[in-house]
Amino acid sequence: MLNQEQILDYVRKAKNEDENAKRILFDSNSALIKSVIRRFFNKGVEYDDLYQIACIGFLKAVKNFDESFGVKFSTYTVPMIIGEIKRYMRDNGAIKVSRTLKILANKINHYIDEYQSLNNVSPTIQNISEVFNITQDEVVIAMDSVKMPLSIYDKYEDEEDGQALIDKIAYVDNEEKTVEKLHLSNIINALSEREKKIVILRYFRDKTQSEIAESLGVSQVQVSRLENKIIEKIRQKF
Repeated sequence: MLNQEQILDYVRKAKNEDENAKRILFDSNSALIKSVIRRFFNKGVEYDDLYQIACIGFLKAVKNFDESFGVKFSTYTVPMIIGEIKRYMRDNGAIKVSRTLKILANKINHYIDEYQSLNNVSPTIQNISEVFNITQDEVVIAMDSVKMPLSIYDKYEDEEDGQALIDKIAYVDNEEKTVEKLHLSNIINALSEREKKIVILRYFRDKTQSEIAESLGVSQVQVSRLENKIIEKIRQKF
């Protein structure tokens, strides 16, 4: 099994298109890649496709990894693989609607057409729910289920420049924030068990210093001092 320094060495070589280095990285991270893939079993995508997509994400992780991030390569790799799989499923996964919901939606649409022809207005959601003896939420779900999904790559029909919807969405680069979160996670994991407990209780479970003191069997003043030391330790490493 490769140690961290060996992994970094192969990552550097792989960045320079060293195929042997890429193969070694794939082999040494095979278990990691497969563990990520298992999260997406039975989601409508074949295993072979999942593996190929995961490998694409892995290669992107190799290409984009920067040692200055201060995180392990494997830690950086996991969200990259997950992101690649989720993008594929989002862009290529079919939206499956149950037969029962389709039948209900067709009946509702037929009723709406008849109602409009008789009254020259559309029925309200409340009216439809009363006729079919279902909740208003169920009416909305049924009606939305048969609508064609809108792709972010569709173009505005009235746009002369032919821009797609995705071009209208403001881009926010969250990669830096993701790396910072990974780095912070590593710092917290490196704390002692007592220090980690204080951080978790104080900042993730919103406990007061008095409540933490009672849990640890110490005074509130001690907890305050420990918290200040922990924050300073995290700040220095961050």
